[in-house]
Amino acid sequence: MPASSGNGAVTRSTLRQQIADALRDEVLAGRLQPGQEFTVKEIAEQYGVSATPVREALVDLSAQGLLEADQHRGFRVHEYSLADFRGMIEARGLVTDGMFHGLAKGLATGAATGAAGGPAGGRAGGFASDSPGPRGFFVRVGDPRAAAALAGVRRRGEEARRAAAAGDLNILIGYDLRFWRELGALFGNPYLTDFLHRMRVQTWVCAVQHLRRLSGLRGQLWSDYTEVVDALTRRELAEAHRVVDAYDLHSLALIEGLANDRTGLPAVPDLADPASGGGEDTEKDDGVTATAGNGGTLG
Repeated sequence: MPASSGNGAVTRSTLRQQIADALRDEVLAGRLQPGQEFTVKEIAEQYGVSATPVREALVDLSAQGLLEADQHRGFRVHEYSLADFRGMIEARGLVTDGMFHGLAKGLATGAATGAAGGPAGGRAGGFASDSPGPRGFFVRVGDPRAAAALAGVRRRGEEARRAAAAGDLNILIGYDLRFWRELGALFGNPYLTDFLHRMRVQTWVCAVQHLRRLSGLRGQLWSDYTEVVDALTRRELAEAHRVVDAYDLHSLALIEGLANDRTGLPAVPDLADPASGGGEDTEKDDGVTATAGNGGTLG
């Protein structure tokens, strides 16, 4: 049974989601370990609620790949392998590749037709120019909504950067997930956004079991969040794409190195930029981090 982290009872509003969020946080914080088992009854007693919302929350987390249901023993935390982690990194990379590709096409179409739509009759790439469409606010170059939204995402990135530089994993996870969810939403496709968010949660769940074995994470976690936003703000898509690719490479190199160290296998080569610098200072919310570009080092 998981140890209680705090507040006891949960209010009845959005009870199912609150319980799911609380248990997800327990997994991300490492208080619920891979393979750990518990029952609906244990969780219901811990939070002082009935079994129904607990069962619903656990089923939701199972559908997200964080838990496994056992007909006779309740639920257990899913155990991800290094091969799983590699697959997750590849999957989220393919999604972001597609987003950047669509964004590049949207900008090119917008430039050709003009902000008001031009010969396409007020439409960019087959979508109304005043609609987010499949490429989000970026379809209209210079749209003030895009600038305002990007500024908000950048603030999340600043908090994530400080947490990464300070090695504060709990705070970093929260801001990392929130940063990428809000950034993904700007591309205008909720299906891609939800899938990417799920992949990022799963990569964090897989990564924390390795990262929490380290005594210190300062300077080892990727922190180029603001560089991604700044490149997008300047419409430098190739640069934004490069920074995101560096994030994935850094994540893979760091977790593979830690996993191989635990199993006694030879360490994998450093896939990140060996000349990458350090970070800044701290803070929280909803990916794996590690270093490339300007974000830090592998230690």
